[in-house]
Amino acid sequence: MTLPAPEVSSELQSHLLSRYRRIRAETESLADPLSAEDMQLQSMPDASPTKWHLAHTSWFFETFILRNTLPGYRVFSPGYHEIFNSYYNSLGQPFSRPQRGLLSRPSVDEIFEYRRAVDQAMSRLLDCGAVNEVLQGLVVLGLNHEQQHQELLLTDIKHALSINPALPAYQEASGDEEERAEAAPLRWIEVEGGIHSIGSEGEEFSFDNEGPSHRQLLPAFRIASRLVTNGEFREFIDDGGYHQPRLWLSDGWAWVNENRAQHPLYWREREGEWYQFTLAGLTPLVDSEPAHHLNFFEADAFATWAGHRLPTEFEWEVAAYQLRTPDQLATANLLEKRNWRPLASRGESQLLGDTWEWTSSAYRPYPGFRASADAVGEYNGKFMCNQMVLRGGSCITPSDHIRISYRNFFYPHQSWQFSGVRLAGDVL
Repeated sequence: MTLPAPEVSSELQSHLLSRYRRIRAETESLADPLSAEDMQLQSMPDASPTKWHLAHTSWFFETFILRNTLPGYRVFSPGYHEIFNSYYNSLGQPFSRPQRGLLSRPSVDEIFEYRRAVDQAMSRLLDCGAVNEVLQGLVVLGLNHEQQHQELLLTDIKHALSINPALPAYQEASGDEEERAEAAPLRWIEVEGGIHSIGSEGEEFSFDNEGPSHRQLLPAFRIASRLVTNGEFREFIDDGGYHQPRLWLSDGWAWVNENRAQHPLYWREREGEWYQFTLAGLTPLVDSEPAHHLNFFEADAFATWAGHRLPTEFEWEVAAYQLRTPDQLATANLLEKRNWRPLASRGESQLLGDTWEWTSSAYRPYPGFRASADAVGEYNGKFMCNQMVLRGGSCITPSDHIRISYRNFFYPHQSWQFSGVRLAGDVL
């Protein structure tokens, strides 16, 4: 006999409702600077329109929680089930991802009406009904899922705006960024070899791909004290880095030739000067700031050119725990700072925030990993093929969403996310 899940305390239930409202409001605040025309844009198959992100995150709560949990709940619109399903094939055939931008209807106004209806139903559920640990877990998963889409919303609209010849800004930076003449000097930090614990211990929320916690034997290694800068990457370009096949993996060299790659995604050269497109518009390239929007091939080629390598995800995690500080999240350059771009290191490690960091590790399951048998089990496990792991979060990752054990993953050729490089090496 299966026993019912224990109920959470009224204090935890109230906190859950408050967090739900805060995160949902944050998503809409990120959409505020955009027009209805902006929200319709889909600039490539990997990206999605802003209005699709707004709807899909609501679909998640409706599909996995409200339809099964709130008595008498009626779905907002049956047709939404197909067009706002992302990749949950066990729930039916999703609408074609590359064609999301062709859906002019429902309108932006109708999608915001959908969000309000879902929010009202979720408020009734969390405010009036009893919440057990299973429901709490689903809500927390849904909120972390929404925070992932907050980041995707920004990277996707950045790519869309970058295609416009006028290079319009999403929004002016409102953070406390400072222009810095130089980045902090790069230092090498040695980490002793041995058997280390890897993965989430399950004490707080984590995605299923962050566990189970397991032991990993690592030789001694060293890791850079900060991210690679624009100036350092510019030296790679000036030295003909994009023209030297021996620096590149075979698939990477094929990517260089197929795309005629000469520089990172958002770099622009005008009259001999380098600029970069940011969420705040086109700005002069700042040499001291971290290089970003690099794909795995570019990150690996740079590391080879520099005479080093990328860290494994296990090395990265061990080093991150060793270097963490009590105020790490408060000082990190994350979404709440509204800087909209990575900033130069003042001497901090930058292990959380600024840019996601490519590792040399393939995205594979940890020993003992099993995806759940229900539809939610499609969340991560089925993507454990042909992708590479990134760690650390970026300047547009929410501060209560990132943690050291977090495993992000993308295909090696993808660069529209805020992805950068930290060097590593062996201790001989």
